[in-house]
Amino acid sequence: MTIRLLIADDHAMVREGLSAYLGTQSDIDLVGQAATGTQAVALALALKPDVALIDLLLPDIDGVLVCTRIRRALPQTKVLILTSSEEFHPVARALEAGALSYLSKALDAEALIEAIRKAALGEPVLHPIALEALRATGSGTALTGRLSPREHDVLLLIGRGRSNAEIARELAISETTVKTHVSNVLTKLHLNDRTQAAVFAWRSGLLR
Repeated sequence: MTIRLLIADDHAMVREGLSAYLGTQSDIDLVGQAATGTQAVALALALKPDVALIDLLLPDIDGVLVCTRIRRALPQTKVLILTSSEEFHPVARALEAGALSYLSKALDAEALIEAIRKAALGEPVLHPIALEALRATGSGTALTGRLSPREHDVLLLIGRGRSNAEIARELAISETTVKTHVSNVLTKLHLNDRTQAAVFAWRSGLLR
């Protein structure tokens, strides 16, 4: 599978460096580059990428708002937020906006490529500061009491980035049963998709 990627960063050197490295990856197709948030949204709507790598700090609108607009129009596009910030407060905003992953600009190139590949599979990657922020603001623990023991297990595995097939193997149940449990988890926790479920698992402290 070829991953169609859009990147947005206001620094031309960053975009050029990423472009050069991505050009060596046979499974990633860099379909667009944006220097502003407005450009990023417009390109996403036009190109419909599988994954969008968005800088948190853009010169017109920030990465969180870009993420919100992209996810609202293109729920199938996975958004990764890239940041040099060590602050807590943007983390929850980004994840609540639908970002799948929250990554540091200090990440080495290979780790970034791996995060992009995981994003295409719906698997989150979170910077340690993001994990600390989620754990510090844990507020969903009481809601997990609504889940059956098996639904709780499924939520835990979703939080660890497991696919339905992997969950089925680990729990020794069918994929059809997994899908039923996932649907029940989303309904009981008032969540829209697996990304929100993964964030919920982290925020509730299930993966400490």
